[in-house]
Amino acid sequence: MNQRPFKKLPGSRASTFAEMDQPALRALPELYCEYAEWKVARVGVDYHVEVDGHYYSVPCQHARAQVDVRMTRSAGEVFLRGQRIARHAQCAFKGCHTTVAAHMPPAHREVAGWNAQTLTARAEAVGPHCAVLMERLLRQRQHPQQAFRSCLGVLSLGQKYGIGQLEAAGARALKHSAVSWKSVQAILKNGLHLQQQDVQRTLELPEHENLRGAAYYQSSQIY
Repeated sequence: MNQRPFKKLPGSRASTFAEMDQPALRALPELYCEYAEWKVARVGVDYHVEVDGHYYSVPCQHARAQVDVRMTRSAGEVFLRGQRIARHAQCAFKGCHTTVAAHMPPAHREVAGWNAQTLTARAEAVGPHCAVLMERLLRQRQHPQQAFRSCLGVLSLGQKYGIGQLEAAGARALKHSAVSWKSVQAILKNGLHLQQQDVQRTLELPEHENLRGAAYYQSSQIY
């Protein structure tokens, strides 16, 4: 069929292809077209971008920047003003971090105005339980910066519920080994810290002359 001569034109399909189309052909791309989803995201103070519950690092100087994220079945790419600044293999583990060592600040220097010492000092201003909670949050991660987002989340709860309530929730979280931002938030939201306070109030009896302590029954007098 391709070799059959045209009836009204010179040549055939094969000769026309060899003359016009074949010289314009280019090699096939190395990668086939791959479906991708785009989203706009904000880089956290810990220089990680959250995508579907997983956190991917970008160079630390881009903390707080608004970026475009392109996710495919195999990889994720982060773009800043059209320039790619990070690429990672996609990971489905929620709550975990994928961190490139080159993205980390040298010697764990301060990132966007925050560091472990600053966060701990703010927690100490809330109370001793909140300070211990903050220290444990920072120790849970391989790199302290990976916990900055959770630490700031805990501190922000003090603005919503009050510093006293946050300290009480921190005490309950430590008692039950529930060291996470979501746990503290759930304690405050459901008022679980108030239940502990009510129990303490019932045990604190007021002083009264008719109330006798243990020493009263240790008297050696016999009537």
